[in-house]
Amino acid sequence: MKKIKKIFLSDIRNFFEKYHSLNVRHLKIIIVSFMLLIIGIVIFLGWITYKRIVDTVINDFNEQQLILARHAASQIENTVNFLKREVTLLRLSPTIQYQENPGFLNRLNNTFISVKDLGVYELLFIDYKRKKTHRINEDTGYTQCNINEHEQELLNFARDVKRRDWILIEKASPNENLTKRVIMELLTPVWQISIDEAHPIPTGQFSGLIVFKIDIPSLIYKITEKIHSGKTGYAWVIDNEGIFLYHPEESFIGHNAFEIRKLKEPGISFEKIEKIQKEMILKGDEGKGWYISGWHRDLKGEIKKLIAYAPINIDSFKNKMQWHVAVVAPVSEIKGSISSIQMQHILLQAIIVFLILAGGWFFIFTLVKWSKVIEKSEEKYRSLVENADDIIFMTDNKYRLVSINKKGLEILNKEINQLINEPVCDIFPPEGEILMMNIQHVFKEKEPMELTHKLSINGKDYWFNTKLRELRDEKGEIYAVLGISRDITERKKMEQQSYHLEILASLGTLGACVAHEINNPMAVILGFTDMLLEKTPKDSETYEILKIIEKQAINAKNSVENLLSFVRRREHKEELVDINECLDRVLKIVQNTALLKMIEIKREFQENLPPVKGDAGELQQVFFNIINNALYEMKNGGMLKVATKYDKYWVEIFISDTGPGILKQYRNRIFEPFFTTKEEGKGTGLGLWISYNIIDKHDGIITFKTKTKEESEETGTTFLIKLPAYER
Repeated sequence: MKKIKKIFLSDIRNFFEKYHSLNVRHLKIIIVSFMLLIIGIVIFLGWITYKRIVDTVINDFNEQQLILARHAASQIENTVNFLKREVTLLRLSPTIQYQENPGFLNRLNNTFISVKDLGVYELLFIDYKRKKTHRINEDTGYTQCNINEHEQELLNFARDVKRRDWILIEKASPNENLTKRVIMELLTPVWQISIDEAHPIPTGQFSGLIVFKIDIPSLIYKITEKIHSGKTGYAWVIDNEGIFLYHPEESFIGHNAFEIRKLKEPGISFEKIEKIQKEMILKGDEGKGWYISGWHRDLKGEIKKLIAYAPINIDSFKNKMQWHVAVVAPVSEIKGSISSIQMQHILLQAIIVFLILAGGWFFIFTLVKWSKVIEKSEEKYRSLVENADDIIFMTDNKYRLVSINKKGLEILNKEINQLINEPVCDIFPPEGEILMMNIQHVFKEKEPMELTHKLSINGKDYWFNTKLRELRDEKGEIYAVLGISRDITERKKMEQQSYHLEILASLGTLGACVAHEINNPMAVILGFTDMLLEKTPKDSETYEILKIIEKQAINAKNSVENLLSFVRRREHKEELVDINECLDRVLKIVQNTALLKMIEIKREFQENLPPVKGDAGELQQVFFNIINNALYEMKNGGMLKVATKYDKYWVEIFISDTGPGILKQYRNRIFEPFFTTKEEGKGTGLGLWISYNIIDKHDGIITFKTKTKEESEETGTTFLIKLPAYER
């Protein structure tokens, strides 16, 4: 082999010496130069390839950050809208408008409990007539004091009838008295426009002002704490003046973003991020980019960061506010994740230099391996949206599904290979055509869309609110549409149940009318029956038939009277109530239903039970709601046991059934309004909630014990109601 090599080199040397003026030394220089040129080309091309890969991964990572920023902005908007709905419900409450005691303070407390976890640290009701401020604070509880000058200015502004339906959001501002707090006030005037039993005719007078004082950093933290961009990325929020409303660096909160950065690191130039903030973020644009920072968490020095930002629109009758959320992460995280790829690439370049003359097969093999590594890296950053609580999907310009996150697969109950490249209209039945038409609109008009649509899965209907946004390439052309769908099924149910409440109220009125109409012919039947009995011999068969008619007519009349006394609406009044008599009246109403369902009713009433002070009609409503629920649960028959007992200061009522019991996941929610386990259309979810409030109004206690088949062989539920006995 060595001999052949020497002969080959000798022939080349002889050829050049014969036909070219260059000598062997020049030939070596040419060969070395040629090899260096090849090496230079390979290294240059490799560097370009590596740079493009890094740029692709960085761009993909930043695109995922943009999705997170949009999602965070949407959640913050929804949270503020929820607070606006809560303050609207509060101002429409007759208890608040007319300041009815004791429900007034309970209503304020209940609302504060429902919103305090969303950043509301103080709830005020400013009483216009009495010039008093009712204040509920997370630290001091309930207090009452005279209104101050600021609160008087708010009253003077809000009492204009033109602003009756306004919901104002006052500009966020730092609070010097509250450390690390930036507060915002959500205001709405209260007018006496609603009606209840105590106020059948509204006065139309100005009652006062409801104020939610909101700790902005606390509100935002509940949302942004779940954002994880890479390993150490985070989100921050500023307002239109560049004030930090939230930042993981707590010392930044409440300060101007342009100033606080320079104070912390005066030696760093923040020109890039300031330009992004002034020219794009503060103008309400959304997008992505990069900038140089002087720190990142515990790291210090010049650090290149990726940033994606989106606007947060907060509407108010007075003005339109806009916040801005940004998600940032250091580029070093991405480069660190592909550093091993870079080393492999350098090694491959060296191998290619030595094997380029032998063939390109190894180069092709390396490219295949390289593409797999890229796919793995892209997959890693694509998983950023996998933990989102909403369905996040992407479609191409042919309206076919390109990608969908893990939440979407769980809800649709399908595998990814069953959905990819399928038309959107087939994936989201039955209103997929409507969704596809909106996607077409986004492609054609190049503007985002929002719609509410129904999704049927395995025979069960869900409702989703879907926001569609265009995705653009470097040339500004739309290449895909991004969809974020939020499950609003529970909200839809609440709207439907509110509609059913109106129907139930109408049915109650109709029932009373029908009962009156039945009573009239019953009176005629009983009258004529009595006349015929007087004229008929007692030992005749006709007399026995007339007695049967009389008995049945009396039963019907008594049932109608019981129904009338139950459904008749009246004002709340305090009187001495015989609990045994109330229970007996309710049991007479339901005894036919129990008989049809083969349910035995067992009474264990204590004799000489002391009375309680309250409204007999309202207490009967409580007993009816609980007994009716018990009868509904015992679908295959059973026993309903109703017992009363006097225990020291309390009159105790026990209502027990032998039904299947209440599941553990529902036990903490049964007294919530609109929560029901019944089939759709068979329950409003208000029975136990109303019962709880009635018992609470009577200074009583309502609790329950339950056992399911997983907990005991003997299943069932027992409700215990304790009412204070009347002391003569």
